[in-house]
Amino acid sequence: MRIPASLLVIAGLAACGGGGGSVTEPQVGSAACENDGQKQFVLDNLYAWYLWNDLLPDDIDINDYASPEELIARVTQDFGPRDANDQPIDRFSFVRSLQSDRDFLGDGTLGEIFGFSYRFIDEAATDFRIVRVFSGSPAGDGGLERGQRILTLNGRNVAEIAGSEGVAAFFSDNNTVDFEIDREGTNDFTTITKAVVTIEPLPQWRLIDRGEGVAPVGYMQLDSFISTADPVFDTVFADFKAAGVNDVIIDMRYNGGGLLSTAYLLGDYLGGLIADNLVFSRTEFNADRAAANNGTEFFERQGNSVSLSQFVVIATRSTASASELVTNGMLPYADTAIVGDRTSGKPVGQIGLGFCDKIMRPTSFRYSNADGATDFFDGLPVDCAAPDDLNTTIGADDDPNVIAALSYLNTGACPVAAASDGKFKAEYTIDVGPVDRRGPPHREYLDAY
Repeated sequence: MRIPASLLVIAGLAACGGGGGSVTEPQVGSAACENDGQKQFVLDNLYAWYLWNDLLPDDIDINDYASPEELIARVTQDFGPRDANDQPIDRFSFVRSLQSDRDFLGDGTLGEIFGFSYRFIDEAATDFRIVRVFSGSPAGDGGLERGQRILTLNGRNVAEIAGSEGVAAFFSDNNTVDFEIDREGTNDFTTITKAVVTIEPLPQWRLIDRGEGVAPVGYMQLDSFISTADPVFDTVFADFKAAGVNDVIIDMRYNGGGLLSTAYLLGDYLGGLIADNLVFSRTEFNADRAAANNGTEFFERQGNSVSLSQFVVIATRSTASASELVTNGMLPYADTAIVGDRTSGKPVGQIGLGFCDKIMRPTSFRYSNADGATDFFDGLPVDCAAPDDLNTTIGADDDPNVIAALSYLNTGACPVAAASDGKFKAEYTIDVGPVDRRGPPHREYLDAY
């Protein structure tokens, strides 16, 4: 059977069917939309749909929680599965605005943000760097660029902010910020105000020449599995197919996932020719929902499916969910390698249940590939380690990840040494300070501020 992708998401930021078509209609104005009604709706559906509903005690009291958002966060953390270190495994279930959920999946709109992501590259949280800037965002218009060091925010030292409320909280609380930037040893200032930002899911793709008589490598950067990526895939793979591409690099180093249907489509372009009608992915729900909802997705040949031989994924610890599903799904059929760092570890997905003006997305199914590989909550292992060097442009010839990927494709081996001094390696990532990782999901998966 072909499972209804309109029902499912494979990351904590996707809406059903690209626009919420299968989401239960909101009951705005009804008694069910009072706070207690909302909490009861969330609890009832956790008992019904939560993948690990057998772990939930039957005496959970909605009065112990202030809101539906708090209820789903605390219940899944307190009663959900735990790892060997007694830490919660499920960091993916959430409640959020229904409109923002639909906006993101419909056209990639993130809402009012500055439009960049950042990283501290030292453990003391003193060296604050811009990791990427979204095209057309206020951050881009304001002159922020990958690799720049930010010294102060609204006149405050970044390290001081990190040690008090936290940088992520600072950006959440301020709509306009004065940035002091170190531009190659010269301090510069720019003022940036939040605005609605629309993500470009495929910022770039190209052919990488390998010399006369050898087919080029197809490279694409894929930042999110949203519906606006679907038509672009055909353009990208048409270019690849016309050039005789057999080896593909997909750069998903910051890709936290998205729509299951978009992941399936990408799988069809990658594997539809070499594995047509074979198993791409299987989904498994809890025992109460298995009979009606478990399913298998098969590769389906597209007009521009390539004859794939080798497949390389560029990854970091931010590579999650749909990115991992595609990688995992290709392992049985092509020479598949991961370059950069091991992935995040999200072999599960969510359904969407709308209520009032909100949507709950409980973790509701796990996925596996044709060989049954699943439950990799520690991430998929890296084959060739390479730094995410902020001094280089993503996907450029001197990008250490591209160098490592080409080395693997051309020789079957990793480079002897990474093309970086390690200064900008991704050891220290994202937030310091009291940021709730169970909050708005684009904060977790896109690191967009």
